[in-house]
Amino acid sequence: MFTIKITDLAKQLNAKLIGDNNIIIHGITSIYNTKKNYITFLANKKLRFLLSNCKASAVIIDKSSVPFCKTTSLVVAKPYLAYVLFANMIYNKLYNNIKISTKEKDILLGKNVNIGDNVVIENNVKLGNNVVIGSNCFIGKNVIIKDNTKLFNNVTIHCDTIIGNNCIIQSGTVIGSDGFGYIKNKKKWLKIPHLGRVIIHNYVEIGSCTTVDRGTLDDTIINSGVIIDNLCQIAHNVIIGKYTAIAGGVIIAGSSHIGNNCLVGGATVINGHISICDKVTITGMSMVIRSIKKSGVYSSGIPIQQNNKWRKTAVLTMNINKINKRIKVIERNINK
Repeated sequence: MFTIKITDLAKQLNAKLIGDNNIIIHGITSIYNTKKNYITFLANKKLRFLLSNCKASAVIIDKSSVPFCKTTSLVVAKPYLAYVLFANMIYNKLYNNIKISTKEKDILLGKNVNIGDNVVIENNVKLGNNVVIGSNCFIGKNVIIKDNTKLFNNVTIHCDTIIGNNCIIQSGTVIGSDGFGYIKNKKKWLKIPHLGRVIIHNYVEIGSCTTVDRGTLDDTIINSGVIIDNLCQIAHNVIIGKYTAIAGGVIIAGSSHIGNNCLVGGATVINGHISICDKVTITGMSMVIRSIKKSGVYSSGIPIQQNNKWRKTAVLTMNINKINKRIKVIERNINK
């Protein structure tokens, strides 16, 4: 388990410590899911109200938020940057220098487990009954795969992932890779380590060459009965509700929440940090840029046309504001 004294962390982050200097920190959580012996951070001042019920042992904040904080705090100029620097400390200690092990004493195997050729399994993996691991798969440390789940050849499951019962993961899929998260520090991009997990519930099927990124702090979650086609991108901290179906080539950006019993057509792109309610159908090639709060069928995009007709449509679209103004002038004249 990762541990660091709050005084040592303050020094490494060049922070001013206010409060108890005897705290031991085991990790970092989001401001929404705080707990004892962990530190959190407040980068968005609109979320200050969450400090009143904060259960974290300490909070990384800036100077302006000090009056609102009732617990031990580390005061820095840029809380988000400080969080990223601390996350890197955890990441480097927990995920570097992994020792590969296929010793049976390090792996808990259920009954009737079938493991193919050239499989690499790291320490502390738990495989349930009737699990099938295809050839050339990689299973990272602390992974749990429950009963009757099947991984086809060449699947990669990174550390700490949990996969439920009766799931199917097709070839070439990667579960638990880092999400696309960076912060600009002066002129360079600083990687944001992803310390969350991927949790896949029961009866989930994921097609070939799909990627499901681990959460930044909280988990990426795919709920029971979800089916996902080939070549999809599920970014960090996405939550997909029960029995939702996602067709091929769909891209879901980070921290989006998809409801239960939704249908997402192929090649659809869903913006980050939005929510889609239950029982929504999105037709193929759609671009979802805002939250959807009412069930129904939604579409966007222009169907294919002959090129000469498409050019005329594009010109009309580019001039829509001018056309609208002319129509309003005509309407006023008619009314007079």
